[in-house]
Amino acid sequence: MCGLAFVRRFLRRRDGNVAIIAALAMPLVVGGAAYGVDTLYWYFRDLELQAAADAAAYAAAIEMRAGRAETTVTAAAGREAGDNGFDLAVGTMTVNTPPTTGAFQQPQAVEVVLTEQQDRFFSGLFDGSLVWAGARSVAIYETTSNACVIALDPGAASAVSMRGSASLRLQGCSVVANSIADTAIDLGGASRLETPCLISGGGVSATSSLVLTECAEPVTRAPPVADPYRLVPEPTPSGGCLNGNGAVLLPGRYCNGLNLRGDVHLEPGVYYVEGGDFRTNALANITGEGVTIFLGDGVGTRFNGTATITLSAPTAGPYAGLLFFADREGQRQSHLFNGGAGSSLTGALYLASQDVEYAGNFAGDGGCMQIVARTVAWSGTADIAVDCTARGMTALPGQQLIRIVE
Repeated sequence: MCGLAFVRRFLRRRDGNVAIIAALAMPLVVGGAAYGVDTLYWYFRDLELQAAADAAAYAAAIEMRAGRAETTVTAAAGREAGDNGFDLAVGTMTVNTPPTTGAFQQPQAVEVVLTEQQDRFFSGLFDGSLVWAGARSVAIYETTSNACVIALDPGAASAVSMRGSASLRLQGCSVVANSIADTAIDLGGASRLETPCLISGGGVSATSSLVLTECAEPVTRAPPVADPYRLVPEPTPSGGCLNGNGAVLLPGRYCNGLNLRGDVHLEPGVYYVEGGDFRTNALANITGEGVTIFLGDGVGTRFNGTATITLSAPTAGPYAGLLFFADREGQRQSHLFNGGAGSSLTGALYLASQDVEYAGNFAGDGGCMQIVARTVAWSGTADIAVDCTARGMTALPGQQLIRIVE
């Protein structure tokens, strides 16, 4: 009873209770303040990490769009993350191409994940466990314009040129030059070009007739587009050397070039040409379906203007849509494609390190032809279309925009 009475008297007294209660509550107040300060810091650090991740993903997507190597993509992401306050010496950065999670696991997307340990300040007096923060960002590049003609050289003047009475009409696909020269695209003489857009890494000189069906004016100072066929493996020669003289040729290795005369039919497959040029002579009649002609190092192409050439690329397989394919590392050559109105080249002329001169008055079946080369000089007449999926061809990106999606 005495103990209980003492407690009752203690609770009724007011002179020392406030100090005692304050003393008992002080750890809770200090702890709450400590966690409040640290939590506020962690919140703002999360915002900074997200900004760094977004900047890194955007920079990585720029390099991917240009077709750069994975090491270059990762280096760009790390550089941009560092410039935005992320310390790579302390935290970890993971770059995934394509992303491994989320809704955009596609080849045109890149994922950047940043992780770092957070500092504890006042809360460290009460809790010694580790605090981790992370941020994730995904950027994609999307095609806003397709292309039929792409000149890949980054600095050549007149990387795409038209002269004389050349006439080219592109339906649904544009002309692109990666060159940063002031005259990267050079249209002169009495030439005529109709296309949705002209897209240049540098400038455009157009003194001839130019009709743009989608863009109000040429797009200049545009970012470069990647080589659209850069991931297609080059064929390797195998077997013995075949004889190029005959009315019917089989796919395989031709060690002394190919000089085609008269009526010649090419059976479907890959023709590996080395040791001499690929030529068609006057009045030759060359036919073949499902054909890919690979031009080895130093091999040029010469089509006689009086020859009739009707060739088409495979519609399936590793070389679907590729009609001519030149060694990417081969010494620079000039390739002349010339032919009469009865000629037809259906597929892509892919000569990434080479110069193409197109002088013929023909295109592919249904307008299905693409030219991807170091430079392209056009002096012929043709109508080219973009919807050629039935012939194994895919649309080529002409202009691509980048956005953050996650």
